[in-house]
Amino acid sequence: MTAIKHALQRDIFTPNDERLLSIVNVCKAGKKKKNCFLCATVTTERPVQVKVVKVKKSDKGDFYKRQMAWELRDLAEVDAKDATKENPEFDLHFEKVYRWVASSTAEKNSFISCIWKLNQRYLRKKVEFVNVSAQLLEESVPSGESQSVAGGDEDTLDDYQELNAREEQDIENMMEVCEYAISNAEAFAEKLSRELQVLDGANIQSIMASEKQVNILMQLLDEALTEVDTIEAKLLSYEEMLQSVKEQMDQISQSNRLIQISNTNNSKLLDEIQFLVNYMDLSKGHIRALQEGDLSTPKGIEACINASEALLQCMNVALRPGHDKLTAVKQQQSLFNDLRGIFARRLTNHLNNVFVQQGHDQSSTLSQHTAELTLPKHNPLHRDLLRYAKLMEWLKNTQREKYEGLSRTYVDYMTRLYEREIKDFFEVAKIKMAGTTKEGKGKFGLHGSSGKLTGSTSSLNKLAVSSSNSRRSQSSSLLDMGNMSASDLDVADRTKFDKGENTDDSDGAAHSRPVSEKDMVRQMMNKIFQSIETELNSLIALGDKIDSFNSLYMLVKMSHHVWTAENVDPASYLSTTLGNVLVTVKRNFDKCISGQIKQMEDVKISKKSKVGILPFVTSFEEFAELAETIFRNAERRGDLDKAYIKLIRAVFMNVEKVANESQKTPRDVVMMENFHHIFSTLSRLKISCLEAERKEAKHKYTDHLQSYVINSLGQPLEKLNHFFEGVEARVAQGVREEEVSYQLAFNKQELRKVIKEYPGKEVKKGLDNLYKKVDKHLCEEESLLQVVWHSMQDEFIRQYKHFEGLINRCYPGSGITMDFTIQDMLEYFSSIAQSH
Repeated sequence: MTAIKHALQRDIFTPNDERLLSIVNVCKAGKKKKNCFLCATVTTERPVQVKVVKVKKSDKGDFYKRQMAWELRDLAEVDAKDATKENPEFDLHFEKVYRWVASSTAEKNSFISCIWKLNQRYLRKKVEFVNVSAQLLEESVPSGESQSVAGGDEDTLDDYQELNAREEQDIENMMEVCEYAISNAEAFAEKLSRELQVLDGANIQSIMASEKQVNILMQLLDEALTEVDTIEAKLLSYEEMLQSVKEQMDQISQSNRLIQISNTNNSKLLDEIQFLVNYMDLSKGHIRALQEGDLSTPKGIEACINASEALLQCMNVALRPGHDKLTAVKQQQSLFNDLRGIFARRLTNHLNNVFVQQGHDQSSTLSQHTAELTLPKHNPLHRDLLRYAKLMEWLKNTQREKYEGLSRTYVDYMTRLYEREIKDFFEVAKIKMAGTTKEGKGKFGLHGSSGKLTGSTSSLNKLAVSSSNSRRSQSSSLLDMGNMSASDLDVADRTKFDKGENTDDSDGAAHSRPVSEKDMVRQMMNKIFQSIETELNSLIALGDKIDSFNSLYMLVKMSHHVWTAENVDPASYLSTTLGNVLVTVKRNFDKCISGQIKQMEDVKISKKSKVGILPFVTSFEEFAELAETIFRNAERRGDLDKAYIKLIRAVFMNVEKVANESQKTPRDVVMMENFHHIFSTLSRLKISCLEAERKEAKHKYTDHLQSYVINSLGQPLEKLNHFFEGVEARVAQGVREEEVSYQLAFNKQELRKVIKEYPGKEVKKGLDNLYKKVDKHLCEEESLLQVVWHSMQDEFIRQYKHFEGLINRCYPGSGITMDFTIQDMLEYFSSIAQSH
């Protein structure tokens, strides 16, 4: 590389007054490798110009030629690609980016270092260096202000350095003193040498003169060392004294620590004693109440409640480790266990007697003659039992076996009491229902009034609510009980639990109990009120037997009470019981609907009389009116809407079946009248779920009305109809309308002959016969005669205009007209309608 550098300097740069400072062998990145050299040069003349020159070997020989040059001031950035790893690639950013790959990383680093030095000296750090090792740049940092370039390249970069102003002044002064320095350099150098020797001698004498001062300094240092030894001895004596004091302080500290431990132990012991005294001491008053307190008076019960709670608190206190080994603690625990057993036996015996007495209570019986059907009231008994609620809670928490035995006793006696009362209650309800049926006989059939249904099913409503509210103290009418709010039902349900079972639900926290307790309560209520569901189903069966339409009213009332109970507590005993009864009511309701459909399918019509409005169409109307009255304020209409769909489909199907089988009355008349009646009923009742069926009924009625009118009008002008049908057939076959009159069967003479057979009187007579026939076909209750007659008038006029148009088109200029006009027809229709 050195030989190439000298050759390039000699052949290329010296002729141009340039010096080559650094060289690197490169090729372009990413292309076919064609080697060339990048050279960093400076000019020998001032101002100095710094350039980067690209030199390439000539293709024709072994000499090199200058290919391209860039001014260093145009260089914006030098990118070495990687500052940590060896990488021969680097980029130079001139007017565009030139990407190069050096033959070695060392050459690349040397070249970049030279560029950096030139940038520092001539361009004042204008060029940016990216991804260049900091170490590489530090090696090139100048060591003084007078140096612009450091390292081994200093002489290479510039052999000449300018003198500053001070150096120039010193040299001028010296030359003025020695004017011969320029003419006789040897004499000038000898003079400088002599002056230097003089200065060296002066320095030696100065050093020798300072030896005395050095001796004095050494003496002072010896004295200082002696003083240091004295101070050190004193410090040792002080340290021994402090060590003695330290040992004494350690003994005092140890003594204080032992005193502190003793105080802490005494304080903890006092806390333990106070804890045991405060939490395991039962007053004499509480002990006396537990042993002999009066459980029959409010004051005695309150004292027993307070004593039992205090006892339970003492027994449940959380003892600390080691307390159970103390004799006093063991004695207290033994006392508490004895008191608990004594009080539990006393409480169990007393409540057993109370339950037995209440189970045989005969103070209130059901009156069969009262106008208000209600269950006997047991409010005083409930109040008595409610006083023991907290004691029952205590018994459940402390003596579970006694609590369960007492619960079984309560269930046994309450079951007998309520079974007797509920049975009497439903017997009276059945008697009242049967009595009402006899009084309303004749009204209470399939087409009976809704008032009768309300009277009978109100009894069912009273029974359902009375059974769910049998423990309530309200005295109200059955209808008021039927409209009891959902909150009242929830209170009644929980009142049974609080007053009957006497558990810890007296505070109304039924929803906070575990699921197992709810199941237990439900089981107890199932036993106590096990006859309610059976009796309700029996009464429902009786009502359904009397009249199947009773199921509508029962469905509304039972659905209301189930909905109310579920909103309060879906898992309550009331919700479950009424839900089971509702299933039976829905089953009866479905059976009622199926019975109605069966009656439709089995209907038979007389062959000798006209059909008219079919009985099942009327029955559907009455059913819908009754159902809409009953379900007016119902929360749920889903079952009724489904029943409507089934019934109306069956009505539609069986109307068509009867119409097809009818011999006396035309099919169109049967369809027209019955679907008109159905359309009128649905329009009046405005049943939203049957809106599509209402439109369908209207469509069927309109279609069959039009069909009946068209078929009937073919008879009064039968020959004329046949004649013009033939004319239209010829035209349809391709005969021109004006040429129809040349057809032998349809010439003008034939037309006049046919028209002559229908004078005005004959037409009127034919229409009169038609009116009578239509009158025989239609029934009076639907009042469709005038509607049909008006439709026939419109259809007759339409046919007349059609015949007139055919005459004008097929027989133009013939002067042939009908023997009667449209005005004549209007008078015929009007006079016939008025005469009948």
